[in-house]
This record gives sequence, structure tokens and C-alpha cells, in this order.
Amino acid sequence: MQDSPPSCPLVVGIDVGGTKTHLRAFTGERSVADHVRPSSGWRPHDPVAAAGWLAALVAEALPTGARPSAVAVGGHACETPRQCAQIRTALQLHFDAPALVMGDAELLVPAAGLDRGVGLVAGTGSVAVGRLDDGSPVQVGGWGAVLGDEGGSAGLVREAVRAAWGAHDRGEEPDALAKSLVAAFGVAEVPALGAALESAEDVSAEWGRHAPVVFAAAEAGSPLARTVITEGGRALAALVERLAARGVPVDDVVIAGSTVLAQPALYDAFVSSLAERVPGARPRPLGVAPVDGAVAMARSLV
Repeated sequence: MQDSPPSCPLVVGIDVGGTKTHLRAFTGERSVADHVRPSSGWRPHDPVAAAGWLAALVAEALPTGARPSAVAVGGHACETPRQCAQIRTALQLHFDAPALVMGDAELLVPAAGLDRGVGLVAGTGSVAVGRLDDGSPVQVGGWGAVLGDEGGSAGLVREAVRAAWGAHDRGEEPDALAKSLVAAFGVAEVPALGAALESAEDVSAEWGRHAPVVFAAAEAGSPLARTVITEGGRALAALVERLAARGVPVDDVVIAGSTVLAQPALYDAFVSSLAERVPGARPRPLGVAPVDGAVAMARSLV
């Protein structure tokens, strides 16, 4: 393959997820970089630190001396337009090029090749985003494992522990869900699960990694686990319903996330509830990497 002409712009798209970060760069249709690294050190609530982290990532991933013509970033925990604008302003001090910063869920719609719709992520956490007809962004959910993230892996584990506690308080013998949680957290009995949750240093990651036991318990016949999963699917559909109530076009719902796409029980619960709550919405599992949405947005800047 021949090199692109020198005048061809170098566009950089970055997807900063809660666990890993993915950067892709192109000159024309030629791939210049396809780089994945952990998201450790990402501090989106400190715009200067976040911009420095992104600039270091670009320098690490691109060939020596390469300068981007445009950069688009979808960042985990970039929760408000003001926050995104502050990171963008700080980032442009590193590059003499146009930049765009948005929440990582906003990458899903352009990644799917759509101009509008809802991006819904259910991985470790959960969030849904869309835009009003005037282009204003709207985000619902994404409040973290302690307060929200229903339908994400950490939220499912929190609700599973709550369900196990409820059964214990009713005097029921531990079922497959309770036994699995006790084993996963390495505690002696159901009442000790609370202390295990509270001792986590990284709540989302440490709770979320135990989500597979919830799905395994459901497959083993636990009614509690099945209810937790069903409610998780309903909570994800409720995010789309909230966006619709606020005037966001929800005809297409682009879905991504390691939890909802990897677990048919949760996906089916979401789709079933979505059909009831928002009958006109079409669920569309994302079949490409979300970073492709960042690349598409970067191309739109040049």
C-alpha cells in the first residue's frame, strides 16, 4: 500500500473507556495507528490533567514527529458539556488542530453510521446519551455503582447482594445466588457481604468483576438472580424512556458494552422492556469498535 499524500490530514480518534483506551489514527484510508492501553491515570474531572494524559497517549501511539490534523475523544465520565469543553480547550493547547471531546457513549451513534439516535452502554456501568433536534446533548444514568449504574455489571452485583440480604431477612435458606456471592467475595455468610462491598477501593471494578456469578446463578435456577437480571434490563430500557420524555429522537438505540452484549439474558430483558416502554425504538447492537465513532467525528473536523 502506498503512503497517502503529505497533504492528506492525519485524524485521530480516541475512546477512553472505564477500563481500556483505544486510539485509531488515519491519513486518508491508511491506518497510521491502532493502539490499546489501560485507562489508568485518566482524570476527566481535572481538565488540565486529562488533556495532558491524552496528549501523552497521542505521542505514545503516533509515529515520531507525526502531528494530528484533528482529534476527537469520547471520554468515560465526561458527564457535562462544560466539562467536555474545558478538556477540549486544554487539549488544544497541546495541538494546533481542531479537537472535539464528548462522553464515550456519544461515540456509538456515529460508529454505527447514523446521524442521530441513542447510544446506550452497559458494561461496568450504564449510561444513555442522545441529542435534541438543536444538537444539545442529553445524558441520563451513569451515576456510578454506589448510586446508580443499574444494568451494568457493578449495579447488577449490588442489586444481587441486596436480593440475597432480603432473602436472608425473610428467613430463607441461601440459594444459588447467595452461595455464589459468598464464595465470590470470600466471606463466610450472607450478612458479611455488606462489609465486603464497603471494603472495595475501586467500587465499580471490584464489584463489577463478580457479575458472572449472577448470570451463572440464574442459569442454575435462582429466581433471585433471574429477577435481578430482569430488573437490570428494565432499568436500561428506562434510560431510553427518559431520553424520549426529554425530546431526544430514540428511533435507533445503538447498544454497546461488555455486559449487555455478552449476556443474552440481560440483552433479552432489555429488548423486551424497551418494546413495552418505547415501542418505536429499534435496538441495534454495535458491530464495530466504538473508537470508529471517534474517527468519524475527527474526520468531520477537517
